[in-house]
Amino acid sequence: MDTVKKPSTIPNLSPYLKNGQAAVNARNMTEAVVWFEKAVRENPKDAQALACYGQALCWVKQHSQGIEHLRKAGALLAKAGRKQRDTRQLLLLVEQLQFWNDYPGSLELIKQAVQIKKDVRGFQLLAHTYSRLNQNQLALAASLQALRQAPDDAVLNLQHAMLEAGKGCYDDAVARLLRILRMQAGEELAFRAHKELARIYDKQGEYARVFAHLHAAAALSAGLPELQKQEPRFVFDLLAEYTAGFDAELLRRWSGVKWREEKRAPAFLIGFFRSGTTLTQEILSTNPTVFVSDETDLVVAMKDELNRISAIKGNLVEQLRLADLDTIKHLRDFYWRLAAQRYGEHAIQGLFVDKTTMNTFDVGLINAVFPDAKVIFMVRDPRDVCLSCYMQVMIPSAATVHLFNWRTTAELYAKTMQWWLHIKPLLSVEVMTFRYEDGIADFQGTFSQLFEFLDLAWHQQADQFYKQAGQKFIASPSFSQVSQPLYATSVGRWRYYASEFDAVDDLLQPYIKALGYCAETPGHTRLPN
Repeated sequence: MDTVKKPSTIPNLSPYLKNGQAAVNARNMTEAVVWFEKAVRENPKDAQALACYGQALCWVKQHSQGIEHLRKAGALLAKAGRKQRDTRQLLLLVEQLQFWNDYPGSLELIKQAVQIKKDVRGFQLLAHTYSRLNQNQLALAASLQALRQAPDDAVLNLQHAMLEAGKGCYDDAVARLLRILRMQAGEELAFRAHKELARIYDKQGEYARVFAHLHAAAALSAGLPELQKQEPRFVFDLLAEYTAGFDAELLRRWSGVKWREEKRAPAFLIGFFRSGTTLTQEILSTNPTVFVSDETDLVVAMKDELNRISAIKGNLVEQLRLADLDTIKHLRDFYWRLAAQRYGEHAIQGLFVDKTTMNTFDVGLINAVFPDAKVIFMVRDPRDVCLSCYMQVMIPSAATVHLFNWRTTAELYAKTMQWWLHIKPLLSVEVMTFRYEDGIADFQGTFSQLFEFLDLAWHQQADQFYKQAGQKFIASPSFSQVSQPLYATSVGRWRYYASEFDAVDDLLQPYIKALGYCAETPGHTRLPN
């Protein structure tokens, strides 16, 4: 599981670095940026100062500049590593870049690291990096290098099994995963092994084996420390508050305002996890006039900014009721400044598409601040959505904490869709409901309607989206799927597991019907093997 990384405490610091570190420890990243910038100005070739400055910039959401300084630090550490034959600091810097999703930048550094010193950790990181960039053959080769040095390491075996499965070597991967379970290497590794076994058996068509491993993983997930940190009621309480508070008058309050014309309002691509947002993101990205952000926190940051400047704290609905036009203009400017800091000025010159799937929760805020925006809401058969979510390994958060258990997966889906169906008629923004299955069945006919909705010309390279997707880092768990040509095997996959839906039928049936899907009786309809 990923953990938050901040600049570490290092002895023998310069006064500027000491002050910056003290600010970090006090969780004052704005002040830390000031001190670390002074440290860099004092010594522009101090890798430690550059790394601390880069990390602090990223923490205050100035990602473009932050990544630039982290890369400079990495280049200096690689040079020092070649002289000293020591890559420990370089590998830590690689991990920092990957924490901020700069896998292309980290790749060049990790390749240098393994040339300097061919150690296990270097090859492990190299394999992971190649994998996230969809260079699977190279990932497998790097993983094998690590495994040769530590053949009994459970973590390395798990990584290698996942890469073997990605290559289609299912029998080898299954044997390796079963070996991990026999190792009794801890709850987290056992959890991951069960999840991977379920996914492999699904691909092999051994459907009767799948849910036994998914349920075994669910039982183990209760003991995972990062899951225990989450508050399960948070999302449900939030949606209840929003449902009671947002009304048409509040949502449409600023819809008649004529906004400045120099910048087109963003489009928002939302839905539920595993509903096709990543596929749609990559198809839109083939248009050179479109920039799509990939699972960003821009809306959450905008909500935090409203909370900061508001006279009342912690109640978004009441904060919006008290907001005047200047406040709304401030929030719009804040959003665009943050987008430019994160992605560069070029990203906001054309159509900026904010693809953050679970911005569904904050569509009320989006409507209030950007009533001139357009919203694409992705819809997919609720049963396929829940099945896919339950099979994934998600980073624990206030929302994903529910996806580690079969029943609570369906509960989160039901609560989210209940919220969406409640608020959709109240919105003033233009909304297009986009059905995933229609895009699969009639690619150009359906996606051309999406392009038209966004006032974009149909781009002839749209059906080649997977070629572009396979050459970059994608944050979503779907990163490997969207690097392949379009396929239909994910449509109706739930039928292989129809009997399992008895346990969640009461939660899903209302939304199966409301969204226009065939309400087949669970346990009685199965696809042929």
